[in-house]
Amino acid sequence: MASMKEIKQRIENVSSTENIIRAMDLVASTKLHRLRERLEGVRPIYRELKRVAAEIGREEKVKANVFYAERNVRSSLYIVITADQGFSGAYNANIASKALEHMEGKKEKILAVGAKGLEYFTQKKKNIIRKLIDLPDAHVYYGTESLAGWVQDLFLSEQVDEVFVAYTRFHNVLSYEPCVEKLLPVPTNGEPGGFSSRKYEPDLETFIENVIFLYLHMCLFAAFTEAHTSEQAARMVSMDAAQKNAEEMIEKLIHMYNRKRQAAITQELSEIIGGSNIINKGDPDDKEYR
Repeated sequence: MASMKEIKQRIENVSSTENIIRAMDLVASTKLHRLRERLEGVRPIYRELKRVAAEIGREEKVKANVFYAERNVRSSLYIVITADQGFSGAYNANIASKALEHMEGKKEKILAVGAKGLEYFTQKKKNIIRKLIDLPDAHVYYGTESLAGWVQDLFLSEQVDEVFVAYTRFHNVLSYEPCVEKLLPVPTNGEPGGFSSRKYEPDLETFIENVIFLYLHMCLFAAFTEAHTSEQAARMVSMDAAQKNAEEMIEKLIHMYNRKRQAAITQELSEIIGGSNIINKGDPDDKEYR
């Protein structure tokens, strides 16, 4: 059984760990607040661009456009967004396994965003053609703009025939779901026709070229923001649970320490009382002599 000194050392170690956990929880909470504000600003723009892109695709004359026409799929690009760090529960495992399940039966090319995703797909021996690690939140907007250009070039050069983004969609602090969305060819979600009377300036093809880049950029920016918000929520929940466990462990160790301390005091008192009784009892011959 552990000695009092060892128990005291364990209490100090767990207390030190609890302080680190509390600091990580505070950082995650602060980041989550900032990212939720950004997400609320991104969502309306993302949804509107997605709606416009889908409506254009329902024009009869757009059927053959390179961004809308269905191809014979030989290669699929997956942009999988995970975290660079752990301590976020099952967040990374859930989105990585969701993407892996969606890839089944496809000849995939993967852009691994985040160290955890890179590690996961490397272990699975998947075809990783590019990695993106340690992208700061402040650089996400311009980073996704550059990424949208890269994705568009791959698609136009027919190096890939369809593009998906796998990310974790944020609902609230306790609810976030892994999902895989198709970016290219642009999903139209409806029957062709109904918009032929609309006028596009300077012409429909030029309009499509410009709107598709904005659509790709905003889809990626929204996906990154959703994922980062979900990551901080998952980390905050994980840190809360870890802090609770640390508090319970410290309480148990303190009780164990107090019991051992009480037992040591009781033993010392017993030894003192026993010694005193022996001294007081003394030898009968000595009493007669006195």
